[in-house]
Amino acid sequence: MTSAVIVAAGRGTRFGPDRDKLFLEIRGLPVVGHAWRRFDRHSGVDEVVLVVRPGLEQAFEELGRQIGATKPYRLAHGGAERQDSVWNGLEAISPAAQVVLIHDGARPCVAPELITGCIAAARAHGAAVAAQPVTDTIKESCDGATIARHLDRSRLWSVQTPQTFQVPILRRALAEVRRQGARVTDDTAACELIGQPVQLVPSRAPNPKVTLPEDLPLIEAWIDAAEPKPPTARGG
Repeated sequence: MTSAVIVAAGRGTRFGPDRDKLFLEIRGLPVVGHAWRRFDRHSGVDEVVLVVRPGLEQAFEELGRQIGATKPYRLAHGGAERQDSVWNGLEAISPAAQVVLIHDGARPCVAPELITGCIAAARAHGAAVAAQPVTDTIKESCDGATIARHLDRSRLWSVQTPQTFQVPILRRALAEVRRQGARVTDDTAACELIGQPVQLVPSRAPNPKVTLPEDLPLIEAWIDAAEPKPPTARGG
């Protein structure tokens, strides 16, 4: 059994105090609705857990009806940090789950092929992450004003979500984070604490995260491009 945990408890302060980026609409559907629908429609996913802020339960129930959710789903509450939210989501998955995908609710473009690849890699290797090789030249700066050193981009990857794990491995990794009182920004960093290798799964289609208001038009164009087009009528 495979579970998807969609982390949707953040607010996105760059959009302003009264705007929740996850509920900004793209083609009539909130950002998080696009992400949820991608996992709900995937044949390799058996259930969905959404990690949400307290007080938004009804909004997500309505969103489930809006997308016509067919897979079983549950809601879990977010925690103080992202790692706490992931832990809460992990606690809410089915006891029968063997593999779990952790996905940011602000990534609405995740491709079905990427989900499939992450599940397969996690089953084979224990842990996997969607990622793209870095193409820009990267420099390190110690003071934010001058370059300290050049980094070899041929060895650098930009990681995304889904981040996918055999369930016992992620439980052990997050338990170690909690034991150490550490703070990690993603779940692959938790795996580093227990020496668990993480397989890179190349993300070949756009899989951006909504971060700034100006991201929305471009993401909308990518979503439009990925939607199947109805056949055009031929004149007789």
